[in-house]
Amino acid sequence: MANIIIIYSTTDGHTIEICSHLQQVIKDNGHQVTVVSIDDAQSADLVYFDKIVIGASIRYGKHNKKVYEFIKRNEQVLNNKANAFFSVNVVARKPEKRQPDTNPYLKKFLKEISWKPKKIAVFAGKIDYPRYSFFDRNMIRLIMWMTKGPTDPAATIEFTDWKQVEEFGVTISELKDSMRPQ
Repeated sequence: MANIIIIYSTTDGHTIEICSHLQQVIKDNGHQVTVVSIDDAQSADLVYFDKIVIGASIRYGKHNKKVYEFIKRNEQVLNNKANAFFSVNVVARKPEKRQPDTNPYLKKFLKEISWKPKKIAVFAGKIDYPRYSFFDRNMIRLIMWMTKGPTDPAATIEFTDWKQVEEFGVTISELKDSMRPQ
């Protein structure tokens, strides 16, 4: 049994839903899992965890700056543990943009950090127009119009492939702890 932490950064709450699903899959595979926000993870002692997973959503083409700061501050610990990273973004609604090597936001992010996660995934997110502020709703509608996505201001559309999330949960469960003998 491994002790695993999943650290998340979410904009509208969908990334925490994905983390909760991952948590259940990983628990079902016999591991202990703690899920914490990037804000609460600032004070977490990562040495007590066998595996570290970071998940972050995209808004307007960028991950939250706290994710970059957390990775930079904890890079040595991350490199010495079994680890994984996943990005949640709506561009991944397109099947050809759903892989780490084809998702432009994830590729850009990985170039901007020096940490090299051992396992990487990208998940399609969710559009929830009714929850957005006037500005965000209209900006996201414009982006969706430009990229041939849904623009109905009353729509809530979830694009997440939950089978893909479950498969990543199994991958995390099977990830070998770099500090333990193989």
